[in-house]
Amino acid sequence: MALPLIRLLPHRFNTIRAFVNAKVKWVRDPYLDYAVEREKDLKQVISFKNQIISNPSKSLPLSAASLLKPHLNLPTTSSKFFQKYPSFFSVFQPSPGLPPHVKLTPQTLLFHKKESTIHTSMSNKYNATERLAKLLMLAGVTKLPMHLINRLKWDLGLPHDIVGTLLADFPDYFEACEVGDAVTGKVEIALGLVCWRKELAFSQLERRPIMVCASNAKLWKHIGFPMNFPKGFDLENRVKDWVEEWQALPYISPYENATHLSPNSDQAEKWMVAMLHEVLWLMISKKTERENLFVLGEYLGFERSRLKKAVVHHPGIFYVSNKIRTQTVVLREAYRKDFLIEKHPLMGMRYRYIHLMNKMQRRDEATLVLPSGG
Repeated sequence: MALPLIRLLPHRFNTIRAFVNAKVKWVRDPYLDYAVEREKDLKQVISFKNQIISNPSKSLPLSAASLLKPHLNLPTTSSKFFQKYPSFFSVFQPSPGLPPHVKLTPQTLLFHKKESTIHTSMSNKYNATERLAKLLMLAGVTKLPMHLINRLKWDLGLPHDIVGTLLADFPDYFEACEVGDAVTGKVEIALGLVCWRKELAFSQLERRPIMVCASNAKLWKHIGFPMNFPKGFDLENRVKDWVEEWQALPYISPYENATHLSPNSDQAEKWMVAMLHEVLWLMISKKTERENLFVLGEYLGFERSRLKKAVVHHPGIFYVSNKIRTQTVVLREAYRKDFLIEKHPLMGMRYRYIHLMNKMQRRDEATLVLPSGG
């Protein structure tokens, strides 16, 4: 495989950390909290949907569904979960004497068909391919273990079967390979780039000044991060001064190798923030669980403590929501209140699924009382 040509940039600002000794307070953002909370149970609902669809009978015995509870991290039994969303799932008895099964409602099947049309469209496949390739190119790594890609698959909006779709359809982009675990030494299956794609090695922030003023070299080198703060948030003056100086530091692309920077320098932190910013921009919802960022960051060579500080130090760039039993990092600039500014077609479908989940069942619809277990 052709390796990327990576430049080690001789930046002047490789100084020790200058971050002021001041606590940056966390202020709740109700709009971004709602953007996270409205997707409660969505991932589990879609996972069940895909399991049901994959069965030849297009149904699933409740006993089999109950076995998925630990895997899907359900907060309740599968039976109660299906009862919670009667407009999405329908429980029935195939024939007298047989155990109850669960199937999808006609409206859910219609939405699934529309979602499948998006996944199979060439425009979406190219979009997913480019975003996945960019993920593999971060920090010049060019390959990631499959377990890590599967961890991010939902947020990236990738198809359920990556190997059977993107890998098969784009052999000039991706190849199956192996990587060694740095801790255990165990060999893992990975996805790698066939070759470096220099046309993709530009971050979202780098593309903006190119489109606005490609001839302005100063604008190109000193890219600042858009910052938005919730109502009631106020930085101390000394923190504001530090942020202004930090924003003026040269912007190093997340597709560059900047491992030569001192880990404790402000310049290194700006590179790390650029990395986190780009990862979130690659996600179709412009957010992901904090643990996902940390696991990916650690694989790319960043210490977890540094990743935590990078998120905490910049509340104008990142927002950490504590909703739905986890911590989610949201890219602030991607939202106007609780609305995504640029909505990916798959996010449009997910919002339709959410609407269906919240739709109450008509009283005249027959229901089957579910067993308490499972």
